[in-house]
Order: sequence, then C-alpha cells, then structure tokens
Amino acid sequence: MTTDEITDLLTEAYVDELETVMNYLTNAIVLDGIHAEEVKESLEEDVQEELDHARMLGERLKQLEESPPGSESFEASQSSLQPPADTTDVRSVIDGVLEAEDEAIETYRALADAADDANDPVTEDVAVGILADEEAHLTEFRGFRKEFPTD
Repeated sequence: MTTDEITDLLTEAYVDELETVMNYLTNAIVLDGIHAEEVKESLEEDVQEELDHARMLGERLKQLEESPPGSESFEASQSSLQPPADTTDVRSVIDGVLEAEDEAIETYRALADAADDANDPVTEDVAVGILADEEAHLTEFRGFRKEFPTD
C-alpha cells in the first residue's frame, strides 16, 4: 500500500464523516413523534463524534502533507440517510444509519489494513480508534431497529 492509497482512503473517510454529520443533524431536527425522541438524542450525540472523526482524519491528512478537501469536491452518496418525507418514519432513518455505519466500518477496516501494510502505525491507530466508535454506533442502532420491526 502506498501513501497515495492511504491518503485516498483518509480523504474518502473524511468526506463520508462530513456527509454523515449533515444527515444525522438533519434527521435529528426533522423527525417527529414520541418514538423518535431517543433516536433523535442519539443522532445529536453522534453528530459531534462524527465531526471529531472528520477533524482527526483531516489532521492526519495534513500530517501526511495533504489537504482535506473542501465542499467543491464533495459528492453526496448517502441516499438512504436522506430525511424521510414522512417525518414519523423513524425506521427508515434507523435503516439509513445502519447502512452508513456498515459502510464506515468497511472503510476503516480497509484503512487500518492499508496502514498496517504500509507500516504507518499512526494512521492505523486513527483508523482503529474510529472503527471502535463506528462499531458502537452500529450496535446502538441495531438495538433501535429491534423496536421497529418490518411491517
């Protein structure tokens, strides 16, 4: 694995984290109903954690003499996390979070492997630390999902 491949993965993860911040914040604002409150609170808490992840990734890019991308290079990809037309459709938001967390976990595992292959323990440490947070989010939202079974 080359430094270019590592910086590509760091950049991808950085952009994904910022998109997640936007979608979690929006869903925390727009969801309605008594069943939405706990999910909204969790999303609000996760916004700051995801923003912290983006900051760590951006700082690591800077340490590798790269620059994190600005908004002009942003291309949205989280279609499943868009706010639902029915603002009481908490289940669709939960499903979107589960998909986003699965994708994040895949990215951080790839980054950790790439960093290990490149003998880059600092990037590996960043990836593993964030991976642990993403797996905790996944577990929490799997629990929420159990409360909203398929119709």
